[in-house]
Amino acid sequence: MKKSRAALTIFLFFLGWVFMYADRNILSPVMGSIGEEWGLNNTELGLMSTVFFAAYAFMQIPTGFLADRFGRVKVLVAGYLLFGVATFASGLASAFVFFLAMRALTGLGEGTYYGSQYGISSNITPKKYRGLVAALINSGMAFGISLGFMASSFFTYTLHKGWQYPFYIFAVPTVLIALLIGLFVRDNSKKHPAAESHPKADMKVLFTKQHILVYVLIFCSLYGFFGMLTWLPYYLQTARGVDAADTGFIASLVPWASIPGAILFGFLSDKIKSKKPLIIFLALAGAVCQFVIPYAHNGSLLIVGLILYGLLGKLALDPVLISYMADITPASMYSRVYGFFNFSGMLSSIFAPYVTGYFADQTGSLELGFYLSGGLLIIGAVLFLFTGKQTVSVPAYHVPEGKTS
Repeated sequence: MKKSRAALTIFLFFLGWVFMYADRNILSPVMGSIGEEWGLNNTELGLMSTVFFAAYAFMQIPTGFLADRFGRVKVLVAGYLLFGVATFASGLASAFVFFLAMRALTGLGEGTYYGSQYGISSNITPKKYRGLVAALINSGMAFGISLGFMASSFFTYTLHKGWQYPFYIFAVPTVLIALLIGLFVRDNSKKHPAAESHPKADMKVLFTKQHILVYVLIFCSLYGFFGMLTWLPYYLQTARGVDAADTGFIASLVPWASIPGAILFGFLSDKIKSKKPLIIFLALAGAVCQFVIPYAHNGSLLIVGLILYGLLGKLALDPVLISYMADITPASMYSRVYGFFNFSGMLSSIFAPYVTGYFADQTGSLELGFYLSGGLLIIGAVLFLFTGKQTVSVPAYHVPEGKTS
């Protein structure tokens, strides 16, 4: 693939993450308003995110297999279009049940993106740049989180447009991005004639000890991340007394700080021989930051904790893990392994919003959710110590001798 087309592909994938995460985070600042309109408790508020993430996680594994078989671009674009339409319909919801259904459809649509996108981008990226390219694409998440937080707060509380308005606004560029990806992105994975490796060998490669421990670590990392994204603006409003119009800006400190952190650590991961020490360091650092946020008794320390979590937390760890997975997996199975990888992480997102809301109802405080997130990250880091040497179990595009398709 020519450099210009590769650069365009990377940029479009960056934009894809911008609007994926903008959509997810326009909900967080307006949860209070939605709860007042429909008389919801904290557990029900958490359920709004849980149904989205449950549908999103459900799509990860089938999407990986469908994308590798029928075409990553086709599967990605179809899902992204569904995501845009369902986002618009979310704003039309006049009842809680209908809103939940539309958030589930949004999750199904977004669920086609991760495995397909990283399958394509890993194929077009030389190994020595994988961490950096993954960080550049991932930075779209940071822009999207900030855009979603700030736009939702601005339209709803500053312009008084109502909580539905951000859903309408973001649906339009979402559909446009889907069309642009369909027009300009090409997948070169089918150029390899032996890309269809033996099914049994595939499953063994996807579940080595290295892979399983990565799946565990990404579960622990994303639990805290999505618990924070769901509840941080609401926590700032109710527990810290921050004005609703300002929560979007303060919550955006996490994604903005993550951009230099992700690029730095993605670059470092391409330069070092073993990514294992860096992965463990980032996991433990993220855990410490999760503890600092609820423990901080003054605004300045809270802001420091949020910024450090952005620099060292999930968004910094992600590109290193994505590059690590590409290093230990045959290229013919990238979409499938990233499907399992993201499925493992998104399982945590099903539980985190609901569990955090449940404990908040039981204890009257959201702080327990942060401590639980930090504890899980420590467990994930300790388990990751037991990964073996960083190797690819089966060479890319190779069918083992004595096996037939």
